[in-house]
Amino acid sequence: MSIKEYFSSIFTGVGSLLKGMAVTGRELVTRKVTEQYPENRATLQIPERFRGTLQFVYDEEGRHRCIACGSCERACPNGTITVTKRMVEMPDGKKKMKLDKYIYDLGSCTFCDQCVQACPTAAIEFSNDFEQAVFRREALVKQLNDRPEHPDSPVPLAKPAAAAKPAAAAAAKPAAKPTAAAKPAAADAPKPVAAPKPQQDEAPKQENNENKE
Repeated sequence: MSIKEYFSSIFTGVGSLLKGMAVTGRELVTRKVTEQYPENRATLQIPERFRGTLQFVYDEEGRHRCIACGSCERACPNGTITVTKRMVEMPDGKKKMKLDKYIYDLGSCTFCDQCVQACPTAAIEFSNDFEQAVFRREALVKQLNDRPEHPDSPVPLAKPAAAAKPAAAAAAKPAAKPTAAAKPAAADAPKPVAAPKPQQDEAPKQENNENKE
């Protein structure tokens, strides 16, 4: 190493030291931002972009926008979302698929936001509620459509009458006749033996033989 390189490395080290001391001195006089949680719950402000937990978007009348298309379920990389559907009948008589249950497992969610981006109706979003600690894993499995059904919602289709006919026919069917194996045991009992004839008939025969002699 030459003398020039030696002194150059010294000046570079001193420069970096001064930069670090400048940052330390600036932070020394800066107002502290440490949050005293949970004492400051009333004034705590969480950024809007923070992803806490998935939730449904409801309007003022209590209706959600989910159409049960399953786009969010297919977009989720961890299988966190499970969408079940059911067939309903519209007021005009047409049949339509409707959301039955929207199950969300917070314990396996990676908060990637792909489900929100894939939703065509903007029916779901991430809230900034971070207080989701529980003692049981089962408590992390949530049903997002947990509100009561809106009065204007379609009525589910009733079961067809054909399905109820077999049960009614079975109830009206008379009891089956007993088979040959079920006959009373008295039929299989041995028949009684005829009683022997009385011996009074033999006595007159002997008397007749004596008279003949």
